[in-house]
Amino acid sequence: QVQPAESGGGVVQAGDSLTLSCSVSGGTFVGDDMVSWYRQAPCKEREVIGTITWDAGSRHYADTMRGRFTIYRNYHENRAWLHMNGLKPEDSVIYYCNIPRESVVYWGQGTQVTVSS
Repeated sequence: QVQPAESGGGVVQAGDSLTLSCSVSGGTFVGDDMVSWYRQAPCKEREVIGTITWDAGSRHYADTMRGRFTIYRNYHENRAWLHMNGLKPEDSVIYYCNIPRESVVYWGQGTQVTVSS
């Protein structure tokens, strides 16, 4: 079973930057993995931030997420990253990564980001 694991959340000030990490607990990313980042506010639907393909490193972002969010991956560290700039209080939500494999989408437990004004 694939178990994504997010880390790096915490409490930051408005305007700060923060980088979140996604790894595969007890495993590794493989060539055709597509790692997606989502976020979810309380009582709202989960919304996609963007996606990166593990092998090629091709990135795609949701239109509403362009500009302040950057997704990248590090082959040697076996991690995918979500870098966020200019954080705002409304970015205070839980961030998730997921990995689809063989028609199953595996989700991590999420990491909470809190932005204080």
